[in-house]
Amino acid sequence: MEINANNTQLKSWIEVNEGSDFPIQNLPFGIISTDKKPKRVASRIGNSVIDLSALSDLGYFGELDTVHLFDQENLNPFIEKGKAFTRAIRNRLSGIFLEGNNELRKKENDLHKVIIPIDRIETHLPVQIGDYTDFYSSIEHATNVGTMFRDPDNALLPNWKYIPVGYHGRASSIINSGVAIHRPKGQQKPTDGAPVFGPCKRLDFELETAFITYPGKELGDHISPDEANHYIFGMVLFNDWSARDIQKWEYVPLGPFLAKNFASSISPWIVTLDALEPFRVSGPTQDPEVFSYLKYQGDKNIDINLEVLIQPENGVATTVSKSNYKHMYWNMDQQLAHHTINGCNIKAGDMYGSGTISGPTPDSYGSMLEISWNATKPVKLSDGSERTFINDGDTVIMRGFAEKNGVRVGFGEVSTKVLPSK
Repeated sequence: MEINANNTQLKSWIEVNEGSDFPIQNLPFGIISTDKKPKRVASRIGNSVIDLSALSDLGYFGELDTVHLFDQENLNPFIEKGKAFTRAIRNRLSGIFLEGNNELRKKENDLHKVIIPIDRIETHLPVQIGDYTDFYSSIEHATNVGTMFRDPDNALLPNWKYIPVGYHGRASSIINSGVAIHRPKGQQKPTDGAPVFGPCKRLDFELETAFITYPGKELGDHISPDEANHYIFGMVLFNDWSARDIQKWEYVPLGPFLAKNFASSISPWIVTLDALEPFRVSGPTQDPEVFSYLKYQGDKNIDINLEVLIQPENGVATTVSKSNYKHMYWNMDQQLAHHTINGCNIKAGDMYGSGTISGPTPDSYGSMLEISWNATKPVKLSDGSERTFINDGDTVIMRGFAEKNGVRVGFGEVSTKVLPSK
């Protein structure tokens, strides 16, 4: 099916401010509520939210079966319908809100039910996440960490260029943008002396994206990189919080646990992979040659501009990083192929973190661990204060967008404030 909604010439009759992440070419999906109506499925153009539940009840989806589909507390039933269906819904929305189409625009009673100003809604976690995997796929990030903590001449572990390394994370603590977190506690090991217990002293963000899947194949089957596109619904911004001092002590021999499971934050609007197709670019050269099950055709990386800001309590935000998803060594299609090569099954609403996205220069590093180079290079904020890691009261904000041929498709932001330990 053709992706009519991606036409760069389309304009909406809904006002879209210049520089908005949400033109008619985006049409993301999320979960909203208002003071008069509980959670339901929505989309967005500019600063106008589209109540898909109301649109369905009023009959605007025609032969597409949407009965009760959008009266849900999460997007899982919608995602269960598969790519052809979600694409058809997005194409239909593009038609309804296209400049010159008056089928809804001229019906004031319907408009009042369907269109809601952004400041009148509350967003919620868009999917019920069954399983969550986090990868480690930026060669710049892996090299920086390996240089700091191991041998600079052998920064990458021997398997890194052969395997999209990942671990199974904690789905229950993935939270929506705007939900504050408390500083985690755990054991830490000082350079000299016995381990101690207490609040984390090196709280860090990790600049990531995450993708959400459609239903996959049966247990025992696998998905190839060139099939993966059919099993990926969309993407969000992802702040995979890390307690670096806890992590350093506990990760041997099994990997992250308390240092990672206390919280991960996502942006509320899922931007479909369809909407991001026009921004495909080639990725880094993979050397040595990958195994056959990881080989792919065409451009698999996506040119997504990313930014991280730190806002002190009662202060203004300062940009501390500008990176890009296109730098990823292992792309998401390879990640999904590797995840399933042993027969692992995937489900609708599962989430997969990209791993920290670092670029080639210090201003494009995706974590404070790298930006401050393990606390040896403090970062000065606009209020004059300095950071090596994240303080109580700080809010970390991540933004991202792709832009080409005059069309900007973005994610909005994921914003999280850090509160003291309980």
